[in-house]
Amino acid sequence: MSAADAPRQRARHVHVRPLAARRGRASPAGGAEGAGWRVAPCASLRATQKDWLTRAGSLTRHLGRLGPVSVEVTREAVALAWADEARALRIARRAPVWVREVLLSIGDVPVVAAHSVTPLAASRGAWQAIRRLRARPLAELLYNDSTVTRSALASRRVSAAHPLHTLALQALRGDAPHSLAARRSVFVRHRMRLMVTECFLPAMWAFEARGAS
Repeated sequence: MSAADAPRQRARHVHVRPLAARRGRASPAGGAEGAGWRVAPCASLRATQKDWLTRAGSLTRHLGRLGPVSVEVTREAVALAWADEARALRIARRAPVWVREVLLSIGDVPVVAAHSVTPLAASRGAWQAIRRLRARPLAELLYNDSTVTRSALASRRVSAAHPLHTLALQALRGDAPHSLAARRSVFVRHRMRLMVTECFLPAMWAFEARGAS
């Protein structure tokens, strides 16, 4: 199935519980920070952007408060981790990974480009369910499982030098600003890691402004 033919459906909202707090679990050591990714958002960002970059729980559920959310799978494949992902995943730079990329839209307007990656062995082990999600939101795997822990959210601005910006360009058909706000965190299940990176597209802030007014 090509990316253009990938299934699209409304995201289903799920009950969200703080991951690291469950049963006294701590966040996994060596989380999502590094290579420009920081727990404290960039000082030049607006307060609204900082809020979304640090907002815990399911992003799909939070977006649902702004309008009907849909999930479009744009890529699922075996690939190599990005340069700034290998260390957080604790894998060798050239080790194979399973990649899942989706667009989250409010109505028919893309607002988030998401990139999830886990070591290939994990995609056949603790995180094998990611291969069967199709157009269902990743939150279904992350927020109803007491064995899953989550690192602190880390964020940064991404520019044309980062592959996440290229992913956003594809979603925006080549019309993207110089830099975009993005966040990421690491989920651990049975010692196997899954990194989720979410890049906010310009339309996101327009929806948020209307929702706040």
